[in-house]
Formats: sequence, structure tokens, C-alpha cells
Amino acid sequence: MAFLSNITKVPELRRRILFTLFILAVYRVGVFITIPGVNRVEMSHVVSKGGSGSFLGMFNMFSGGALEQFSIFTLGIMPYVTSSIVMQLLTVVVPRLDQLNKEGEQGRRRINQLTRYGTVLIACVQAWFAASYVESLSRGGAEVVVDPGFAFHLLTVVTMTTGTVVIMWFGELITENGIGNGSSMIIFAGIVAAMPDAITQFLVGGSGDSGGLTVVFVVTLVVVTVGAICFFERAHRRVPVQYTKRQVGRKMYSGAQSYLPLKINVSGVIPPIFASSILMFPAQIANMSNTGWLAEFSSILNPADWRYNLIFTILVIFFAFFYTSVVFNPVDVADNLKKSGGFIPGIRPGKHTAQYIERVLSRITFAGALYLSVVCMIPALLQKYLNVPFQFGGTGLLIVVGVALDTVQQIESHLITRNYEGFAGPKGPRIRGRVQTRTK
Repeated sequence: MAFLSNITKVPELRRRILFTLFILAVYRVGVFITIPGVNRVEMSHVVSKGGSGSFLGMFNMFSGGALEQFSIFTLGIMPYVTSSIVMQLLTVVVPRLDQLNKEGEQGRRRINQLTRYGTVLIACVQAWFAASYVESLSRGGAEVVVDPGFAFHLLTVVTMTTGTVVIMWFGELITENGIGNGSSMIIFAGIVAAMPDAITQFLVGGSGDSGGLTVVFVVTLVVVTVGAICFFERAHRRVPVQYTKRQVGRKMYSGAQSYLPLKINVSGVIPPIFASSILMFPAQIANMSNTGWLAEFSSILNPADWRYNLIFTILVIFFAFFYTSVVFNPVDVADNLKKSGGFIPGIRPGKHTAQYIERVLSRITFAGALYLSVVCMIPALLQKYLNVPFQFGGTGLLIVVGVALDTVQQIESHLITRNYEGFAGPKGPRIRGRVQTRTK
């Protein structure tokens, strides 16, 4: 309670939290605004028939339930995430973009503008295939679209693309004026909003079909998974650092001993979000098209298929290493240690220190990537091999817990800088979220 009372004592922190809640409330209202000409009841039946483990179920989860409403926010924040991934990858291989990235704030502003243009393009493509998909449902007897045709396609593309741009704007507003990362907070809000209904369905289905032992097993698994996520998100490897002796006037002071904390999972929840976004874009086009070979391709990108899980695991590991290399530069860290008179015992300063840090970071990043893959694969394994009605996707659970830890860590940082007690009190441990700043 002291933590909550301290929040109200900091005007800036209180304003940021209220602003974030307001933006998320507006976003949740927009989820229930259906595109004109669509029967939301029929669309909801189509999505529910697919199940939580299907492509439609996963797409509906990331859109915060907007797909079953076929609302103006159906595409959600994922086109923006996909565009951000493409721009980050292009920054590595395109010299002009790499030069812009090194020009400071002005260059990054230009890259952000290109990312927005890419978001609009991706949203238009996804919206067109979404319109074709619901029209195909109407031809199959579902009667989702009242008046199909080119006019409906055009209305859907304009409406959904505008909705995606608005959500992108919401995310940027939260990042600048609110608490937490805007894109992650929007995905977090959508998943949390669907949890009460998922819990109800699981308890009713689990008690009626599989008995109380299934409920106890899944609840225990959820608790253990949440505990594992909290442990790995806060875990770090301490690299000892020794500082040389300093002479101040006529007095000689012995060198201080410290350590360099390297997080096991530097990238946080970014790898599963990026991997899901990359797979969701071609999967949506394949699922929502009437082409034969694309329909065959869509079976590979079904979350229940082992090939999808294999590709997802590879992408999670790739993005874990990629994002870590973006936000953490061992060469700069080694140079800063050398300039401040610090060194790692047994390692020569400079190049050898950078190589040692990179080697340690690669090992713990691989362990963190495996942890992310295992957590995300748990629901698929349960549903396929044990026939357990696990309604809470591992990716969704990871995002919820990870974003919550990051948000609490940011709130605690605001309180500590203003001499207030943090979440755990004056003597408790500090909440450690993922690394937010970039090392250049």
C-alpha cells in the first residue's frame, strides 16, 4: 500500500500513469467498433471455431480480440512491429540507413518516418487480404459480409489502415508521455483483457471434460511458468571488475572492486513479439487467400504444426542475439572500463576485454533464448501431446509478465529518484527490468 500511496505523491508519475490508462482505455473502446457491413456475431463464431491454438486464435490474441469483432483495430500494432523489424534489419545491411542511424536524433527521426511509411504499406496489404477472407466466408455460407464487392474492399483497407496508424500513434504517445514501451503496452492490454474470458472457459471446460486434476495441473504449470519468467528476467551474470589504485594529493587509495551485470535475457519480450509478427504476416496472407499453393503453405504456419514451432524457435533465438547486439556493444563497454581505470582480473584491457565480454554475453544470451523458446512452446506441446485445454499461450504469458516487470521497474525508478520507497520497500530488492538504453 505504501508503494501505491507514494505514486500519488509524485505529480509527474501520477500524470504518466493516468495518461497511459486513458490511452489504453480509448484503444479498448476502438476494438469494439466494427467495420460497416460486417456481421460481428458471425465473425465471432468463425474465430471461436478455430480455437485458441489456431492461426485465427493467435491473431485474435495479438489484436486484443479485435479480429472476432472485425473492428477498425483488427490489424492491431503488428504492422508497425513488422515494419520496425524490417527497418532494423535493413539498417545492418544498407549503408545509407546505417549512416542515418549514426547521425544521432535527426537520423533516428528519419528512420522512424520510414518505419511509419512501411507500416502503412504493410497494413494496406494485410487489410486487402482480410477483406478477401471475410468475403470468402460469406460465399461459404457464414454471411459475414452484408454487401461484398470492391466497395467493401476499399472501405476495409482505408478503415483498417487508418486504425493501425492511430494505434501506432497511441504507442508513440505512451512511450513519450506515459509509462512503459507503447507497442508492448498495447499488446499487453489486449492479452490481459482476454484473460478473464479465457480463465472462465478453461475452468468450465476443464471441470466438465477432464476433471479437477487437469485444472490443478494447468494452474500449477501457470504458477511455475510465471515464477520461471520472473527468475530469468531478473537473472544476470556478474563479471568482476577491479579498479586501479588512485592517488589524491599525498594519499594513495586502494582500487575499488565492483562488477559488470550482464542480463541473461537482455532482449526481454522483444524476440517472441518479433518472431510472431514475422510469421503472422505471411500466415495471414496464406490463410486469407483462395490460392491452392498458399493454402498448402498456410498449414505449415499453423501454430499447432511442428514446422511452425521449429521456425518460431529459430526466429526467437535469432532475434535474441540480434536485439542484444543492437542494444549492447562490448567494444564500447571495454573502452569505458579502460578509460575509468577498470579491468577484469586476468583479462588484458582493451580488445581482449571486449572479446571476453562478447564471449560471456553470447553464452548467456543463448541460454536466455532457449528459456524464451521453452516458455513459448509449452502450450503447443500440451495441446498436441497431452490434449490439455491450455488457454493461456506461452507467448502471451511471457509478454504479460515481462511487460509488467518492465513497467514496475520504471515506476520504481521514478520513485527512487525522488527519494520515495520502491515496490519492495526500503530494505527489499529492486525490480530489474530489461535494458532500456542503448550502448553505442
